[in-house]
Amino acid sequence: MIRLVAMDVDGTLTDGGIYMDGAGEFKKFYVQDGYGIVSLIRSGVEIAFISGRHSPATDARAGDLGVKHVYNGTKDKLSDLKSLADKIGVSQSEVCFIGDDVPDIPCIEWAGLGVAVGDAVGEVKSSADMTTESPGGRGAVREAADRILSMNGDSTPI
Repeated sequence: MIRLVAMDVDGTLTDGGIYMDGAGEFKKFYVQDGYGIVSLIRSGVEIAFISGRHSPATDARAGDLGVKHVYNGTKDKLSDLKSLADKIGVSQSEVCFIGDDVPDIPCIEWAGLGVAVGDAVGEVKSSADMTTESPGGRGAVREAADRILSMNGDSTPI
C-alpha cells in the first residue's frame, strides 16, 4: 500500500516551462493532475511537493490542492523525503516518488515505487519501477494517482 506520494514539480507537475515576464514567474498546472492529487488526499494518502527550484507558484498550487508538505527550493530532496516519511510514520515501501530528471533519481530509487513521467530523461526511466504514458504537466501525475488508488484498493469515485 502506498501511503505517501511525493513528487518533483518542474517537469513533473508542470510541463517544465518557466514563464517569466520580468516581474515574476508563472507555471502552468494541469487540472487533471490536480484532480488525481485531491483524489489521493481524500483516500488518505499524504502528498508532498519536493522541488529544487523555489517558486511562489508551487506554494500557491499546494495551497489550492490542500497539499500539506511542501519543500520548495530544497538542496537535498532525498533527505527531505526520508525525513518526511519518518515524521509521518511511513515505511520506505509505502512511499512513491514521481520525477522527470537526474536530481530525482535518488528519490525514485529509494522509494518503494519510483515513477518516471513519460517524457523523463532516459536515466530516470531506467531507475524507475514505472513510467507513465503521459508527459509531465499533461496527465502523468493523474495517471500515477489512478494506478496508486487502484493498487491501494480504492475504487470509490471521488
